[in-house]
Amino acid sequence: MPDDALPGDLQPGVLTEYLSEDSGFFVRSLREYERFQTPYQTVEVHDTKSFGKLFRLDGHLMTSEKDEFFYHENLVHVAAITHPAPETALIIGGGDGGSAEELLKYQTIKSVTLVEIDIAVLDIARKYFAEVHRGALSDPRLTVRVEDGLAFVRGATDTYDLIVLDLTDPGGASEPLYGVEFYRACAGRLNPTGAMALHIASPVAHPERVRATLANLRAVFSVVIPYLVSIPLYGGMWMMACASPTLNPAYMTPLEVNRRVATRGIRHLQYYNGDVHRASMALPNFVRDLVA
Repeated sequence: MPDDALPGDLQPGVLTEYLSEDSGFFVRSLREYERFQTPYQTVEVHDTKSFGKLFRLDGHLMTSEKDEFFYHENLVHVAAITHPAPETALIIGGGDGGSAEELLKYQTIKSVTLVEIDIAVLDIARKYFAEVHRGALSDPRLTVRVEDGLAFVRGATDTYDLIVLDLTDPGGASEPLYGVEFYRACAGRLNPTGAMALHIASPVAHPERVRATLANLRAVFSVVIPYLVSIPLYGGMWMMACASPTLNPAYMTPLEVNRRVATRGIRHLQYYNGDVHRASMALPNFVRDLVA
């Protein structure tokens, strides 16, 4: 292995993502556009046949042109469709702009605040990932803040209809953003009918992380609904959750989801629909046992 290879890279041109110590998958890089160190993390941008342009942070695959919708549509719309009329939203992380792009599809949305700790992620998104943010990073309804998400939430006075935690996996600067203290601070920034959406982990590769994160959420929120989505770039089955004082996405029927998608004028959805909304909460027995 070359001295400068990131953890998990087996050979030059092969990007390997370890899901656990014993399993993972690989993506072949056709070209490396960027690799550099920021004060927070190592950033890479690659071109691939399977996923188009993609980027990694500290050796972990984050997003790609071809499969970003698996992640961003499901992260945003389960909570946003359940909300009766979302007007304000806060994104912590999400510097690629994908979550912002999904939120800005809502005609009712008046403002979105995006808080990203690493300006390099925003720069990379603007330079390489127009197919992910589709201009959302320049939308006048979007306010970008380059600062620590935990400090922002602690110091904020505004409240929001939706909060989206579009974070890297736990570790380094993101570690405190998976704890009870941060979730409680987020709950204090939600309107009474608001909801928070976040990704958790793989119930296959990271069962203990899933269990611990859900326990932290349940210590703060009255309603915590875990759901499943397939994300190719993350190796398959992945878990997300919607947490709220009052809103429960499990009460939404496929018919009502589709009606709201139509009446709210939400277009260009490649994954999410009413049947997907309801099916994502149908958990296999081994997952039910895990999240009980």
